[in-house]
Amino acid sequence: MSTLIICLFIACLLPYLSKLPVAWAMSRATGGYNNNYPREQQASLQGFGARAAAAHQNSFESLLIFSTAAITALATNHVTDMVQYLAIGYIVSRVVYHALYLMDLAALRSTIWLVGLICSLTILGSCI
Repeated sequence: MSTLIICLFIACLLPYLSKLPVAWAMSRATGGYNNNYPREQQASLQGFGARAAAAHQNSFESLLIFSTAAITALATNHVTDMVQYLAIGYIVSRVVYHALYLMDLAALRSTIWLVGLICSLTILGSCI
């Protein structure tokens, strides 16, 4: 059970950690990091910065389904070894996904995204 909770904790941290490349890209933009209008500046990023921002946003989107799956497994007492391995697989897939997004490897990134989604859905399905 603690593995699943640790994975849930890491999954909650990932969207905030994924902001680091976005902040770096924003600080390198003309005029530096605009703390008065950061979302406006973030929306104007291109290339690496735009990919970093998209990966950051996707981290929040992905967190919703994984956290729902993990909490459902905990609430229904379906925390099996398989569920914990799937949770680890999800975390690994999200880290790899983010790296592939930054490297602009779209096809491979989408495949890894699907792996993470399948991990989350399998956890949720195992609770039925």
